[in-house]
Amino acid sequence: MATPKEWVQGARPRTLGAAIAPVIVGTTGATLGRFLYGWRFAGALFVSLALQIGVNYANDYSDGVRGTDANRRGPLRLTASGLATPIAVKRAAQISFVLAGAAGLWLSLVVDWKLLILGAFCIAAGALYTGGPKPLGYLGLGEVMVLACFGFAATAGSAYVQSKHVNPTVWVSCLVVGLPAVAILLCNNVRDIPTDRVSGKKTLAVRIGDQRARWLYMACIAGTVLGIIVIGAKHSVAFVALAGVPFAVKPARLMLRAQDPPSLVKALVGTATFQIVSSAFLAAALWTS
Repeated sequence: MATPKEWVQGARPRTLGAAIAPVIVGTTGATLGRFLYGWRFAGALFVSLALQIGVNYANDYSDGVRGTDANRRGPLRLTASGLATPIAVKRAAQISFVLAGAAGLWLSLVVDWKLLILGAFCIAAGALYTGGPKPLGYLGLGEVMVLACFGFAATAGSAYVQSKHVNPTVWVSCLVVGLPAVAILLCNNVRDIPTDRVSGKKTLAVRIGDQRARWLYMACIAGTVLGIIVIGAKHSVAFVALAGVPFAVKPARLMLRAQDPPSLVKALVGTATFQIVSSAFLAAALWTS
């Protein structure tokens, strides 16, 4: 039986910044210093976190039963390691999705029923990322779904929850938040190229190759910086978010040069830090603009 600490590790807490960042940026981008519905913000944050945890457990379960994680060189996986039974991990994913759905239903009832459609899409994408007969992650669509769900859906959705409107600044912010999330996934998938090839998991990194995947990572970082500059052209205070750029230097160097799994894990953690720092500065800037 897995211990509580191991269940927490299985939820992959290092990835949860990708769920927090879009909510804070979307919320402040919508309100721009005006009145904030705190309970709506809390609801959106809960939905985003529950979805991310659900995706992580679903990934753990699906890859574990398929044997994809048999020779995994990254962080702990509950199913593959035998610390938890597949059914227990699957149930944890289901509970997370149910909690996300319940909170999303509540938000849709008090804000707009159309949020149900957005929530259903994100839950389906999370469940089908590594599950189902044709998992999205195995088809090379993982990065697309991350950008769609944790870039556009979470950021624009959080803004809509506040104001029932998505302004141009928020749409650009979707890229500022979403592209680092894609970069995080690329760190993970570049590290796993050798084992994914053996197991038949054709991620985007496997399909386009190691070097191109690394350059795509660099494009994501550059796109994030460009997005901040575009927002800064309208809200000059947003240029403060460029303070996050130094945090991207070390992981970018690792992604360009490193080959060993531990270094690529460090690149992943560093990229997550870059996302959180730049998003936090951007959110603070938008709130004061």
